[in-house]
Amino acid sequence: MTTDIRGLDLTTASDIAATHFDEAIKNYFEYRLRASDSVKATIAADPGFALAHCLHGYFFMLFGTVAVHGKARAALAAAETHASGITSREAAHIAALRTWLTGDMVRTCALWEEILVEHPRDLLALRLQHFAFFWLGRSRELRDAPARVLHAWDESVPGYSYILGMLAFGHEECGDYATAERLGRRAVDMAREDLWALHAVAHVLEMQGRLREGIAWLDRPADAWDDRNPFRGHLWWHLALYHFERGAYDEVLALYDRSIRADKSDFYLDIQNCAALLARLEFQTIDVGDRWQELADHVETRLDDHVLAFTDTHAMMALAATGRTQAAARLLDVLRAFAGTPGNAAAATMDPVTIPICQAILAQSKGADARAVELLLPRRDDFIQLGASHAQRDVFTQLLVQAAIRGGQMKLARALLSERTTVKPNSTGTWLNYAAVLDDLGDTKAAAQARRQADESRSA
Repeated sequence: MTTDIRGLDLTTASDIAATHFDEAIKNYFEYRLRASDSVKATIAADPGFALAHCLHGYFFMLFGTVAVHGKARAALAAAETHASGITSREAAHIAALRTWLTGDMVRTCALWEEILVEHPRDLLALRLQHFAFFWLGRSRELRDAPARVLHAWDESVPGYSYILGMLAFGHEECGDYATAERLGRRAVDMAREDLWALHAVAHVLEMQGRLREGIAWLDRPADAWDDRNPFRGHLWWHLALYHFERGAYDEVLALYDRSIRADKSDFYLDIQNCAALLARLEFQTIDVGDRWQELADHVETRLDDHVLAFTDTHAMMALAATGRTQAAARLLDVLRAFAGTPGNAAAATMDPVTIPICQAILAQSKGADARAVELLLPRRDDFIQLGASHAQRDVFTQLLVQAAIRGGQMKLARALLSERTTVKPNSTGTWLNYAAVLDDLGDTKAAAQARRQADESRSA
């Protein structure tokens, strides 16, 4: 028995294994590519270290694809083989991995909560729970979960900045931007390598329309995060969003090619980032060339891969944008079949929201805009069930606005854009869309004012 860097008991007699375990956790929090190597080194130092095998399984689950579930199950089996005599905390982690593999994320989060009540310094349990709450759409828990463990933390405890970064993001998703920014900036000051805290502040700046500040916050050399996992592409995506809202579409495409889609990977976050950005550009009638094609090529090979509902909707974007109607129909069929999976959190979203959104995406791509509006409008408050952030889910609101405009429902479009310009007062494209709608409705004076607002947005 030894302890980790935060004083939690580890069932291993190897100090080397414990050191590698701490490194693996640190690399995970910093999105380092070497995180997997660190956990392998931990197991090599002590093949009987059950929690290390569990951590290996966790890392596979974070890939967000059923393609690696076999490897996660093998890691779980190894953990169970060496579970005799381990601590109750380590046993609870193994139980959480076992439950995660069933897709029952609600129960999995409850298991992590049990760990955290007894061991509030278990950084791994907290981060995994935070990840799950994010994809469950439980925004309040993104704030409250780290708040529940604060009593056990201060600057003397290694990893305190990570707690602040998670708390900052939770406050941002709950709309408390001032607290989020204060906590996020403090976390970054404490740990410059904490990309999640950097990301939390980026969200604040985006939600408040502080576009030039956001660009300055994320502006880095192209190779700045080359030693990080695909989360780096998400940070570049946020940088592209600032340029998008300013109407600097050439900058958006340049970032897409240089940093967001450079690797051409099929990792779920890359698919989400790229599909959402291309869709936003096309909503503003920007020609994206053939960029959809290779994205759809990846998607079409994974139509039966359902872990995150948010990814499924973005897969449909790629298929619809490339006119792959047979593949799109196949995706809808498998989503309907997946909906019947008992106890699976993603499956539970299929009938109420995921499938209707996918149907709306497909309908809008075929010019059936009225059908898209019919599907989306009554479900606006349900988009959160897909998980992700307010910034990410905004693509569905933009889809609804465009369907209303293209379907000739101008009074509805005016109402939606009136709302949107209040929420996003520095969005150039939104103001220009509003101006066009107002012109169509004969309100030329208001349209001229909307165009002036669009010009002001470019310098926000």
